[in-house]
Amino acid sequence: MDERPPDEAPPTDAGDDGYTSDGPVGGHPSEPHHRNLQGGWARAAVFGVSDGLVSNTALVLGLAGAHAAAATVRLAGLAGLIGGAFSMAAGEYVSMRAQRELLERELEVERLALRHEPAAERRELAKLYESRGVEPDVAHELAGRMMADPEVALEIHAREELGVDPRELGNPMQTAVSSFITFALGAVLPLLPWLVTGGTGATMISVAVAAVVSLVVGGVLSIFTGRSWHWSSVRQLLISGAAAAVTYSIGVVIGA
Repeated sequence: MDERPPDEAPPTDAGDDGYTSDGPVGGHPSEPHHRNLQGGWARAAVFGVSDGLVSNTALVLGLAGAHAAAATVRLAGLAGLIGGAFSMAAGEYVSMRAQRELLERELEVERLALRHEPAAERRELAKLYESRGVEPDVAHELAGRMMADPEVALEIHAREELGVDPRELGNPMQTAVSSFITFALGAVLPLLPWLVTGGTGATMISVAVAAVVSLVVGGVLSIFTGRSWHWSSVRQLLISGAAAAVTYSIGVVIGA
């Protein structure tokens, strides 16, 4: 016979992630996990492949349109791959580092305010809750509970005022390495035919490879955005095709 009081919830076998075999504790069994998008590495990886593919396809086809020798196309393609990968990685590193340092500064300002003016910060937090429809008494009670633990208070204020999770500020080096590798991967694909052949045959293979990979990249991107993979793939193909068509046309004109 169950000896528990009527209002006591039965124990669960939830793990550290707050999930049971039937789903999340206190949530809906069918509710999916939300992806962590703040770190930046996934974004850098997807856009790295896309940028590498589009830029080097355009470069290779521009030279092909000018009827450049296969050796010239290979050299330009390799230069575009290496230079673009370093540029992409450096840009992502500087951008992510600056963003992280800015957020760290703001968090330190908030930490000092919580330490020296706790009453004012508690009132500020209560006002935030009230502005979102919470009753004043409940808002002040919630704010008091949140302020009891300094780290919890900092996290709540960072989320509410800055819109960030202080534990997830992004890793600049991880983002830079991810950008370098994925840009190089995208850039090498349209160049591969020129490493073994040249002329019209290599040009046609580059176009085919770029088209297929563009569709794949668009499909992968739809996984992150939750949008239709058909539209995402076609959009990526159109963007890549437009860039390649412009540079190829310029190459034809200059070559002529």
